[in-house]
Amino acid sequence: MRKRLLTGVIAATVAVTSLVAVSSSQAASIDYSKCTDLKSCGGMDALVKAAQKEGTLNAITLPRTWANYGEAMDTFSKAFGIKIVDDNPDGSSGYEIQTIKTAPAKKVPDQTDIGITYGQQNENLFASYKPATWKDITAEYKNPDGRWVGSYAGAIAFLYPKSLTKVPTSIADLKDPAFKGAFAMGDPTSAQEALISVFAINQAAGGTFDDMTKGLDFIKGLKASGNYVTVAPSATTFAAGAYKIVLTWDFNCPGIVAKYKAAGIDMQCAIPSDANIVGTPYVTGIPLKAPHPAVARLWTEFLYSQNKGKISSNLGSTKGKTGSQIFNSLMGGQNIWITGGAHPITEPAMIKKGLNVAPPTAVIASSLKSSTPTPAQQDVAKKAITAVWPTISSN
Repeated sequence: MRKRLLTGVIAATVAVTSLVAVSSSQAASIDYSKCTDLKSCGGMDALVKAAQKEGTLNAITLPRTWANYGEAMDTFSKAFGIKIVDDNPDGSSGYEIQTIKTAPAKKVPDQTDIGITYGQQNENLFASYKPATWKDITAEYKNPDGRWVGSYAGAIAFLYPKSLTKVPTSIADLKDPAFKGAFAMGDPTSAQEALISVFAINQAAGGTFDDMTKGLDFIKGLKASGNYVTVAPSATTFAAGAYKIVLTWDFNCPGIVAKYKAAGIDMQCAIPSDANIVGTPYVTGIPLKAPHPAVARLWTEFLYSQNKGKISSNLGSTKGKTGSQIFNSLMGGQNIWITGGAHPITEPAMIKKGLNVAPPTAVIASSLKSSTPTPAQQDVAKKAITAVWPTISSN
């Protein structure tokens, strides 16, 4: 989550706009499946033109309420006239990796949004690409060759309806008989959100990042009491009354709360008082066999842009504008993620340069100092959880 000085932004802007004078013959000779940065892709005008010719972005597992991805997709699609097909919005990181490996050529995703351990363990599946803001991304959260790049992070929070007779303020509260049949969570063996949720439960139970035993025992106790139900959390299962309380990323809260508000249901998000866990950033990656390589790279540039600009609702006509003019007029993906409640990878530097927009205030904060398990600790924890999870999640 980093970025440089204002001069760096000016320089980057100059660099982007100076890369537009590419002849049609030069653009035609570019292999967009192999270009590794904006310059080698011929500059922004050439990249936009090639992307518009491809016409489609194969997205995967991007819920519209997740870090405001709905706005990101709408703005990108409207600005460039590119259709977006979002496969399995409620899927997991594991699903994304499996799809890259097994999907027919035309169904392979053009870019993925996955937990960092999934990126590290599968980097051979991804092409090397460094967005224009590459230097502003801390080395800890990017592959040196650009095969995966950190994107945004969030904290684990409760999500529940305000109408509950009693609401949970701590993870320890989940043991209360008042919450019988109320708590559900995703699969921590395949979903990053659920994995970090187990870290939060483990912290509340007195465990450490190096030993998940206390957290897993806590979940086993919730299942034995009937408070934990083995149903996959989703809008459908929530509407069916299968559960009431879930742990989720705080960046899901603004969109979800607004969505349910429109349906007449008041929802609340709160960081548990006994666990404040911030996840490592999710990472993006462009699969080697992405069927729309130019679109994939343009989408990546858009997501990592720090522009303060227009979104889908006030974009207006882009007719007659060059690709770089359109791109520079848009609200960058880093700021769109902020408006969704996420912390984008370049946020600290954006704050220093005054490029960040105001975040929403949809989550009850915690006084507890936050902490983050390392990728190595997550990898060890995932193996330990995988060994016992089938016995916990079975009905």
